[in-house]
Amino acid sequence: MNTSVTASPGRMRAHRMARGSAVEGAARAGLTARGVIYLLVGVLALQIAFTDSRQQADRGGALAELAEKPFGAVLLWALGVGLAGMALWRLSEVLFGSAGPDGRKASKRLLSAVRVVFYSFVAYSVLSFAAGSGGSGSSDEQSKDVTARALAAPAGQWLVGAAGAGIVVAGVWIAARALLRKYHDKLKLGELSPRTRKLVDVTGVGGGIARGVVFAAAGGFAVRAAVDYEPDKAKGLDDTLRSFAGTPLGPWLLVCVAAGFVLFGLFSFAMARWRRV
Repeated sequence: MNTSVTASPGRMRAHRMARGSAVEGAARAGLTARGVIYLLVGVLALQIAFTDSRQQADRGGALAELAEKPFGAVLLWALGVGLAGMALWRLSEVLFGSAGPDGRKASKRLLSAVRVVFYSFVAYSVLSFAAGSGGSGSSDEQSKDVTARALAAPAGQWLVGAAGAGIVVAGVWIAARALLRKYHDKLKLGELSPRTRKLVDVTGVGGGIARGVVFAAAGGFAVRAAVDYEPDKAKGLDDTLRSFAGTPLGPWLLVCVAAGFVLFGLFSFAMARWRRV
């Protein structure tokens, strides 16, 4: 009887350790996959800035670019599995809480739940693309289609306008947190040398600000589509990035944003290495 009693806590500890290792592996695979996508989108956006490329600067374009590389199919499957790992990691945060003293707060769990839905969709689209079913189409067409359906619903203009405003707020929030280096709370700073920490800050701040700017711009286009009741004015990632080249600053603003996406890809790799999970 005593043996079974003493063995039970040991088995529970082993179970928690195994679960922790699996979650950590899923998280780091997901962060790496996210980094690959942002890196590729940034490179594609740079090509648009310098050569006026017609290739999509979004997830679909990144996947098409990757598919053309040696062992492209294998890389696509690995990317999809990694993103599925990201969704599973976020699901574990919903169920058990995330790292940090406030990781069990309801607000944190709700944010993780939103991320579960988002990364599940992204993983599905990537795996569908890898399977040859074309699951990742143009972000621009998807954005216009979703906006058109939403506008046709009762109170559709208010719905699209509110969603667009929410995306604008999210973009400002993302950029502000990057500027304030809030990601330090999630990093194993003790394992970083001063030089490495500076490099991580360059990628984290520059990449986070660029990501926030693109989110805010996409949200602004959604608000405009709602106000004008014209779904074609909504823009996906590709059209949003191209819109930066049409500003008075010309292609150089797009170059800055594209470089920021490359930095965010590198930052995701750093998070995969040093993030506390």
